[in-house]
Amino acid sequence: MTALDRARLVIDLDALAHNRAVLAAEAAGAEVAAVVKADGYGLGATPVARRLLAEGVTRFFVARLAEGEALRSALGRNATIYVLDGLLPGSADRLSASGLTPVLATPAQVAAAAGFPGSLAIQVDTGMHRQGLTLDDARRLAGAVEVDLVMSHLGSASEPRDARNAAQLELFRAARALFPAAKASLGASAGAFLGPDYRYDVVRGGISLYGGGPEDRPDPRLKAVATLTAPLLDVRNLQAGDRVSYGEVFTADRAMRVGIVGAGYADGIVRSAAGKARVWAGGRPRRLLAVNMDLSIIELDDAPASGAPVEILGENARLDDLAQAAGTVAHEILVRLSTRAERIYRGA
Repeated sequence: MTALDRARLVIDLDALAHNRAVLAAEAAGAEVAAVVKADGYGLGATPVARRLLAEGVTRFFVARLAEGEALRSALGRNATIYVLDGLLPGSADRLSASGLTPVLATPAQVAAAAGFPGSLAIQVDTGMHRQGLTLDDARRLAGAVEVDLVMSHLGSASEPRDARNAAQLELFRAARALFPAAKASLGASAGAFLGPDYRYDVVRGGISLYGGGPEDRPDPRLKAVATLTAPLLDVRNLQAGDRVSYGEVFTADRAMRVGIVGAGYADGIVRSAAGKARVWAGGRPRRLLAVNMDLSIIELDDAPASGAPVEILGENARLDDLAQAAGTVAHEILVRLSTRAERIYRGA
């Protein structure tokens, strides 16, 4: 193995395939689609989607039209690609040329879809209040266009006992009945784990494909797809009262050793995780004390040799744990991963 001279991001496509199989088993017969927006959650939409296509996934979701065009070039015509932004003004010709399916989310988009030569999907807002037709809009527009998929999105699926889930399900049942010929999709990753009522025909695998737990905590059934490591550059001795990094971020309360790691927020480590997150070095977890642009500082009671790898994200430093420490969600941790780290794909 070559020396680790900078941060390295290993993307394990075999782990991705494993996670897809977990979702398929949990979804109990529903088709598993893949959400690959934001460049495959920061891990590379093309290699991610190509591996998932090889695993039998044929439906993919992106946010932007340009994402859909790029994915079509990568996958050819062997997949259905949905664009969640829908049919924006001036986009019809590009959508049609690339064989993309806009997800209609407003009455204006539905009106603009008259005569659109390709397939169409429709999104109904069942209570997330972000994108989608109101149920009244859907009732008025049912039959105006022929759609192959009707979908909605759950706002509290990561909290199974939240009453909003059942309320959204009830509204989706009414919406789904308006489009009886279309396939239906309500649940994304977390929704697939809520039970059979939420699965319908298609579940949209997102964060759980990439290793994030459906309840925003590590799930032992899922494997880490992204492993971020960086070299330990130096080991330094502190005395009680010594302050590290900028400002008041950390002050030693005793004599201690700290390690200087060759990765920082320019490599995608969220700065707010300092003081709470644990990384993995020398065979055990170590507290992350500070995050600078190019360097991070970790607590070391014993001292691995300089050059030893420090796992910032992976099987030992789990995605959901890092997200919780940073006060965010796993999705943001992944999409913030920088292109400065050397990227290695396994299982391509």
